[in-house]
Amino acid sequence: MSKIYFIPGSQDLYGEECLKQVAADCREMVDFFNAKLGDTVTFELLPTVETSDICVSDMRAAMNDDDCVGVITWMHTFSPAKMWIKGLQILNKPLLHLHTQANEKLPYDKIDMDFMNLNQAAHGDREYGYILARMNIAHEVVAGYYKHDYVLNRIKQFAGVCKAIGLSKNLTVATFGNNMRDVAVTDGNRLEAQIKYGWEIKYWGIGEIAKLVDEVTDAEADAKMAEYTAKYTMATDRIDVVREQAKYEVAFEKFLAKNNCQAFTDTFQDLHGMKQLPGIAAQNLMAKGVGFGPEGDYKISAFSAILMKMAEGRDGATGFIEDYTYDLTEGEELELASHMLEVPAQFALNKPEIQVHPLGIGGKADPARLVFDSVTGDAIQVTLIDMGDHFRIVCADIELVKQPQPMPNLPVARLMYRLKPNFQIGSAGWCYAGGAHHSVISTALTRDDIAMFARLTGTELVTIGDDTTEADLQKFFMR
Repeated sequence: MSKIYFIPGSQDLYGEECLKQVAADCREMVDFFNAKLGDTVTFELLPTVETSDICVSDMRAAMNDDDCVGVITWMHTFSPAKMWIKGLQILNKPLLHLHTQANEKLPYDKIDMDFMNLNQAAHGDREYGYILARMNIAHEVVAGYYKHDYVLNRIKQFAGVCKAIGLSKNLTVATFGNNMRDVAVTDGNRLEAQIKYGWEIKYWGIGEIAKLVDEVTDAEADAKMAEYTAKYTMATDRIDVVREQAKYEVAFEKFLAKNNCQAFTDTFQDLHGMKQLPGIAAQNLMAKGVGFGPEGDYKISAFSAILMKMAEGRDGATGFIEDYTYDLTEGEELELASHMLEVPAQFALNKPEIQVHPLGIGGKADPARLVFDSVTGDAIQVTLIDMGDHFRIVCADIELVKQPQPMPNLPVARLMYRLKPNFQIGSAGWCYAGGAHHSVISTALTRDDIAMFARLTGTELVTIGDDTTEADLQKFFMR
C-alpha cells in the first residue's frame, strides 16, 4: 500500500508542553486522514521538525521507503525555515504544503498568547512557504481547515498524482521498432526523458515477440480466447485470425513481465516475423493499465501509463487516441479520433465486437480488432511534446459526444468530441502549442490533475478550454 509521510514543524522555543500538544494534534490529524482517505493511500506521522537534524532524518526516512510516494508538511507553530533547508535539499518525492490549523474556529472569548503561540500556522506556514519559493522547490499548496471536503479532495488528488509520479520514476518502456520514419512530433530526446521523468526507454526488435508467439501453448491461447469471448462479442468467423492476436497478447504479457516493463510501443513499419499488426492484443493490454504508443511513440506510451495510474479508483476511461478527421458543419464542428486498430477498450459504450478486416498499411495479413462507439461526457485531451530545451504538456477540455450518424464502413473503434470553447479556438490553440496527433483522453481526470502533475514535475503546461480566448492565442502561442 502506498503511503504519504506527514511531517509537522515547530521549535523548542515554546516549551515541552507545547510540543506535546503539537504531537497530539498531528496524531489526531493523521488518524483523521487515514479514516477518510485510507482506501487511496495510508498516512504515517514522522517526528516534529524542531531542528535541522530531525528534518534531515525525516526526509531520509521518506527517501528510503519505497512505499512512500509523497510528503505532506505543516507548520503547527512557527518553525524557523533555515532548519528545513538541508532536509528539503535531499527530498526528491512530491511535496504538499498543507496550510491549515488544528482548530477550525477561534475561541474568541478565551484566546490568549499561549493559544496564539501554539496555533500560528498563519505565521509558520508563511515562513516555510518562503523557503520553498527561495529554494525553487516544486510543490503543491492546499489551504483550508483539514476536515473540510475541499482539503480532503485536494489531498486525495495529490495522492493520486504522487502514485503516478512514483510509477513514472520506475517506468520502463519497451520499444519494438523505432520512431516512424520522418515523423517529428513522436520523436524526442529519450535521455532527457529519463533524466526528467525517470523513464527507461529500451529498444528490442519485434522478433523478440515473434519468437515468444511461436512458443505460446494451446492452453495459453485457449485461456486468452476464453477471456475475449467473455468480454467481447465475436463478430467474425475467422477465429484463427483472432487466435493469432490472442497469442500476441500472451507473448507481450510474458515479455513485459520478464523485463519489468509497464508500457510499450510498436510500429507497422517493423513487423518482421509477425503475421498481423497487434490489434486486440494492444487494446486489451491497455484496458489492463499497460501504456501504449503506436509508431514508436515512447512519450505517449509512458504518459498513458502514468495517467491511467493517476486515474485508478475513479470512474471513467483513460487511454491513448489519435486525432483523425473533422466534421466541419458550421457551428456544429466535431472531431473524429481513432487509430488503425489500437483504441483502448475502456472507452467502449457497449460490449465491443471482435471483427476482422483488411488493413491498407503495414503489408501484413488482415488483423483482428475491437470495434465500438465510445462513451460520452466531459473529458480532457492531453499530450506531451519535446520542445528541444524542455518538455511541454498540452491539456484541452473536450466533450465526448455520440456520433451523429452510423459509420458502417469504418471498422475501427472511434471517439467523437467537441472542442472547447469552440472549434476555431480549440483547434488553433492545439496547433499553436505544438500539440501532437497522439494523445491521452480521460473522462476520469481533470485539467486540475494535469496542472498538479505539471507543477510537481516542473513541466511547462498549456491549457485550452472554455476560458481560452482569441487574445490568449496571441498572448500564449504567438512566440
